[in-house]
Amino acid sequence: MKMLNALILLLLVIGQFELMVAAVNRLHALRIRGPALRWVRDIHEVLIVALPLLLAWLVGVGGWRLTLGGGWTDLPWLWTAYLGLCALGSIGFLVSTARFARRRVPQAQLGNDSRCVDLAGRLGYRPLARGPYRMLAGLPGNEIFRIEVSDKTYRLPRLPKAWDGLSILHLTDLHLIGTIDLPFFEALADLAAESPADLIVFTGDLLDDQRLIDWLPTTLGRMSAPLGCYFILGNHDWYLDPDAIRRQMTDLGWHDVAGATRVLTRGDSTIAIGGTERPWMGQHPDFTSTATDAFRILLSHTPDNLGWARRQKVDLMLSGHNHGGQVVPPIVGPIYAPSLHGCRYISGAYEAPPTLLYVSRGISGRHPIRWRCPPDLTRLILRSN
Repeated sequence: MKMLNALILLLLVIGQFELMVAAVNRLHALRIRGPALRWVRDIHEVLIVALPLLLAWLVGVGGWRLTLGGGWTDLPWLWTAYLGLCALGSIGFLVSTARFARRRVPQAQLGNDSRCVDLAGRLGYRPLARGPYRMLAGLPGNEIFRIEVSDKTYRLPRLPKAWDGLSILHLTDLHLIGTIDLPFFEALADLAAESPADLIVFTGDLLDDQRLIDWLPTTLGRMSAPLGCYFILGNHDWYLDPDAIRRQMTDLGWHDVAGATRVLTRGDSTIAIGGTERPWMGQHPDFTSTATDAFRILLSHTPDNLGWARRQKVDLMLSGHNHGGQVVPPIVGPIYAPSLHGCRYISGAYEAPPTLLYVSRGISGRHPIRWRCPPDLTRLILRSN
């Protein structure tokens, strides 16, 4: 009986952990400024350790001593209600773990050719500067400099035959903060040039330090594509001076599609590229202003806009923001994702007809740590049949 109580208590502690993670994930999906979120995160980092220990002590060892012979019926009703919530958290944890284990390649995917490139190896040194959180970069197994470069082919039924084979290079989440140094991002631009595409898109979170806007000319500013380069900004850009960032990007030849659409034509067939920075900035684009049979591509920093995209009959939605979780433990899968859906749309492709959502793990992050979750540079190749 004591062993069974200990096992049940362990599950309840895990459930409490799951509830706290779910709350902080969803708070980070809202339109809340950076300083407030950092305050929330600091409290969360204390409570995520303290509360499970307190629960285990009060219920299991001290107080009602459930692991030492006490009974569940001895608990006050408030504790019983609280543990009931923890039990719901335990169920949520098991569901998310099962969903991670059952993840399959979507039917729309026709091919995947991936390779890993060690940019530190190419440079001959680890390109670290004196930015914040530098200590994290030295943790064992850290993959911050190891880029997974992929060609992924998808069949999208509404893609006009005239556009069959369209290629899109997707970049997101550079998070220039000064910890990973400029030569890394210049080497990234060289790497992107090795995967030429018809168009290039960037889906937000460019800067974490406004002063590093000067890095853009030798990084994203060197990129070009026959059909153009398109961008939106993300919540970390919103924390800074997004207007200045937009001006610099447009001066470098990138097209700003935030709250707007751009139309590309090939014969009688059209593609509409729109962008949204909701919930942080601006408005959703108006796809109704384009031809009703136009193939619709949406750039959205967060995958949380998937519901809106489906209602607008968007064919392809490209997002970042979740970083793949950055740290992905075995079996359990990713834990943290700043999304209203938690880790459901953490990275990769998801079929939500009529929309195919692709979520990139991004290139970097405010915190320089990647474990079993390397940065992601993907070229999507679209097929009509």
